[in-house]
Amino acid sequence: MKKGLHIDGVHSVVTKDIKKYVQQKIGLLEKYVPMKARESFHTDVKLKEGKAQDKLKCTCEVIMHLPHATLTVHERALTMTAAIDMCEDKLKIQLKKYKDTHGEPHLHRRLINRFRRKA
Repeated sequence: MKKGLHIDGVHSVVTKDIKKYVQQKIGLLEKYVPMKARESFHTDVKLKEGKAQDKLKCTCEVIMHLPHATLTVHERALTMTAAIDMCEDKLKIQLKKYKDTHGEPHLHRRLINRFRRKA
């Protein structure tokens, strides 16, 4: 299985600056992935630039393959960096939900016991 971050340009050329920006934003989301899932997950980023009604539309699609799920985010904006930022924000939320459901089971037990003691 392939690992890491793969960046592809669809009908456009991806510059070094954009690649570096994607690695800074999307690549650092690994810290939100549970430790056991880090060995086998990988991320595909597809960047696309298109013209619609004399305006430049940039599209960023991020597909993150995790052991028990596949997270997908698709955003459009006027600039590529804005689209990448919006994808990063949405992925953070989805990864936190994934970590809550597929994370460490003992952590949930500790939290439940803590609330039971107070009641």
